[in-house]
Amino acid sequence: MTHRSLRFVAAAALLAAAGSASAQAWPSKAVTIVVPFPAGGTTDVLARAISTRLSAAIGQPVLVDNKPGAGATLGAALVAKANDGGHTILMGAVHHTVATSVYKNLSYSFEKDFQPITTVATVPNVLVVSAGAPYHSVKELVAAAKARPEALSYGSNGNGTAQHMIGTQFQIETASRLLHVPYKGSAPLTTDLLGGQVNLSFDTVTPVLPFIKEGKLKALAVTTATRSRALPNVPTLQEAGVPHLAIGTWFGLLAPNSAPKAVVARLNAEVVKIIRSPEFQKQMADIGAEPVGNQPEEMGRQIREETANFAGLVKAGKVSVE
Repeated sequence: MTHRSLRFVAAAALLAAAGSASAQAWPSKAVTIVVPFPAGGTTDVLARAISTRLSAAIGQPVLVDNKPGAGATLGAALVAKANDGGHTILMGAVHHTVATSVYKNLSYSFEKDFQPITTVATVPNVLVVSAGAPYHSVKELVAAAKARPEALSYGSNGNGTAQHMIGTQFQIETASRLLHVPYKGSAPLTTDLLGGQVNLSFDTVTPVLPFIKEGKLKALAVTTATRSRALPNVPTLQEAGVPHLAIGTWFGLLAPNSAPKAVVARLNAEVVKIIRSPEFQKQMADIGAEPVGNQPEEMGRQIREETANFAGLVKAGKVSVE
């Protein structure tokens, strides 16, 4: 073996040793999961379901830090700039693949500045109205929206979120016009929906499911291609006469690019183990979520594909936020 080859082998060994050491040294302090929405929404619920179990697995506290605002981009920007060896990570969601096209002045690139860890779960969205609303079907709602353009309002978790895009496509597909009202998250949106300040929402099942069961909200349709196991009697939008709309919401963990690869691999292994546990699976079923637990490469491919798909919808709907 030549001296050059020996130097190459030695360098490779040093890099491998450094990666192993970083994984062993991590975590040297508390790990923070940044949630870019207020407490009470699906992103927050999933982060807390992971945090308590991950803390037990890694022997350090795992904190949940809510940083809402700007359609989930404020929290993402904070994590993108983190440089603490993988001790700060993001509970991201499909919303971030939309924000790439909606927000023109983002300080980060969701595809380039983050490393996927794993998709935690997918959750169907559901079209809901208040219990006292005069609409008992999607057909009746569309007729009312067409009769009085922009008289009916729909709330979302913010500009550039999945709920915003579902509402946008719903209007395109049904040739109707609704008034969009952005919120910082599901909790304030649901409060206003129950109080009649907004007429409807396309939120994820998790925050509205208890109110649907109590009869305080009416579920007219789920937005995914298949029915929700939590609401088996509620039709899909496609079944209800909106044939080309099938959008759900996924939630997953991501680390900033500054995090060592070995730490990302450790996080993936620990979190996937949590997701596959019977206790976590049951908890997800109770809140209407479908647990996933995939590899970083799979999550990365999903992000790239959905970023491209939503770019087309953003353009068709003429959605833009400065």
